[in-house]
Amino acid sequence: MRILRVFSLITFGLFSISQIAAQNKKVVVNEPYNIAKLVETKKNNNSTISTKDGFRLQVFYGDGTQARQALASFRNQYPEIGATIIYSTPSYKVMAGNFKTRIEAERNLKAVKENFPKTLLIRPGK
Repeated sequence: MRILRVFSLITFGLFSISQIAAQNKKVVVNEPYNIAKLVETKKNNNSTISTKDGFRLQVFYGDGTQARQALASFRNQYPEIGATIIYSTPSYKVMAGNFKTRIEAERNLKAVKENFPKTLLIRPGK
């Protein structure tokens, strides 16, 4: 019985050492040049987009199903103003536009409030 216990301990020790040694390997990923170039282009495009510097309209605040309905309705009525859904725990917001000046945002707010009376003017990041 003692020999079996010693043999089990030695076997367990060898497997443990082999697992530790296996973690020191390096993984090399070869990606095509065009993928790397595409990722770099995407990074550059995204770095120029900023929502913190402008004003946005919060068209809706509530649950996900109603937010999707509000977004579809907004896009039907105002296709020239971009809109998206943002998840803010535990609710969803339908945010529209990215206006550089407050005057431009207020002009659009007045037009949007005719169909969406609970619309708010928001300045993200402030």
